[in-house]
Amino acid sequence: MLAPTTRPTPPPDSLWRALLAASPDAGAPLSTGAPLARDLDVDVAVIGAGYSGLAAAYALQKRGVDCVVLDANPVGWGASGRNGGVVSSKFRLSFPTIHQLHGLDTAKRMHRLAHEGVRVVEALVDEFQLTRARFDTTGSLRCAHTEAAFAAIRAEADWVRTTLGDTSMSVQSRAEIEHETGSKGFVGGVLSADAGTILPLEYVRGLARGITLRGVPIYESTPVQQMQRAPGDSRVTLRTPGGTVRAKQVIVATNAYSDLTAATSAYQRELVPFRSAMIATERLPADLDARLMVERRSYTETRRMMKWFRKVDGRMLFGGRDAFGKEGQTTGFDALQRAMVALFPDLADVRVDYRWSGYVGMTFNSLPHVGRSDDATTFCLGYNGAGVAMASLLGQHAAALALGETPELSLLGAPGLRPVPFHSLRAPGVRLVAAWYQFLDAVGA
Repeated sequence: MLAPTTRPTPPPDSLWRALLAASPDAGAPLSTGAPLARDLDVDVAVIGAGYSGLAAAYALQKRGVDCVVLDANPVGWGASGRNGGVVSSKFRLSFPTIHQLHGLDTAKRMHRLAHEGVRVVEALVDEFQLTRARFDTTGSLRCAHTEAAFAAIRAEADWVRTTLGDTSMSVQSRAEIEHETGSKGFVGGVLSADAGTILPLEYVRGLARGITLRGVPIYESTPVQQMQRAPGDSRVTLRTPGGTVRAKQVIVATNAYSDLTAATSAYQRELVPFRSAMIATERLPADLDARLMVERRSYTETRRMMKWFRKVDGRMLFGGRDAFGKEGQTTGFDALQRAMVALFPDLADVRVDYRWSGYVGMTFNSLPHVGRSDDATTFCLGYNGAGVAMASLLGQHAAALALGETPELSLLGAPGLRPVPFHSLRAPGVRLVAAWYQFLDAVGA
């Protein structure tokens, strides 16, 4: 229920794929590389062609390292091609909470890492001239659904400003939120200026095109079925249906889809995969388009079972996490549409054109993990729903770790694999927690 355990399916019929099909190179095949059909010896093999894996390959290529990228599916099949396209400078764990748990110096380091992730996306978009990815730093507005929630995020913004010296966060009144969003459902909010939006599938495919042009081969539809190292052998052997790859180092960048193959399934125990669903409406009538989300930022709300929304090409995108559903089930989409109309009643008669979902990798400590599982294997995973920027950053740090370097990772550095406690009970546990969160949201607690 919570993780993709069956044979991979075709990619979802999302708005992102429709926009990709309408791009100038729509006649080109979606794949950037054929399946592996020979044996290879390389310095580093990267498993996973999402943001993390491609960012790692880019960092390796810049250092002159012979590397290859392998993916069980086409580029953009997983979370990197399904997410909401929000580029954020935050973690699921707030900076005041990090301060309370780990001290001020750690909070400052984590704050720098969060904003560094946005800088990395900017740099990659510029480096590969990814204009079709439409990266736009319009900011992200967090909308409070109750006075208590507003007080909490206002206090967080004040703390970040006074303690960390970050002036990019500003408080918005009820009237300002209503004017900008067009919804009467919020009592106030906090704008984070150092954030933005992107077309996620164009971004990941643009990265893939860019690094292949620089000589890094990407083998799609190439599941790694076995990963092993014989005693006394300095190389890791990766077995795929069409060939074998021997590598000095391996980077595992499969995140919430790690259990697609047995070779990477151990990394799934670091995570609790959560289904994340999204809908996109038809193009809005001109009057609604002019009135809703006039600044065209990304928007989130403060409910525990959070919803988020933005506009793309005059369409409303509305997303949320659905612990109970499987990919393709309609119940989660129907609930999303009801939630959207509750916040935006004018959308009651607007048609929904696209529905899709994927999995978010949630960790036990609510922070991403990057580290070494042994002396030949590096991993990065667990972006907790904020992975566009952080995956782009930590993929590069994973490359550095694989080469024996020591990047500044603060709390993100993992000494090894840290499985979620009672991982086999994650499904009923998530159901219970999600039901409790939904109850608290319903009563306004």
